[in-house]
Amino acid sequence: MKINEDVWDFLKKHLGYNDNEMKLFRHNPRNEDVISKAGSLMSKTIVVEVVEASGCNSGHKAGDKFIFDGAGNLITKLNPAKICCFALGHI
Repeated sequence: MKINEDVWDFLKKHLGYNDNEMKLFRHNPRNEDVISKAGSLMSKTIVVEVVEASGCNSGHKAGDKFIFDGAGNLITKLNPAKICCFALGHI
């Protein structure tokens, strides 16, 4: 799906990209794919569930869930008080 130039301009401003950064961003086909689906994602909630944990300093265990909005932002009020950065790296 072709992305409207107005959308690219909005993203450039929203993300604070300069011309070169935006060129690199647009060059990645994955970004265009995600942006083309953004409208339907905005009404969704992304739930990531821990399937296995061992020796976690933050105390995560199997069954714990991390909740994100459709834009990929962690919804802090719906998540544990502590979240291990190593757990997030596996998402």
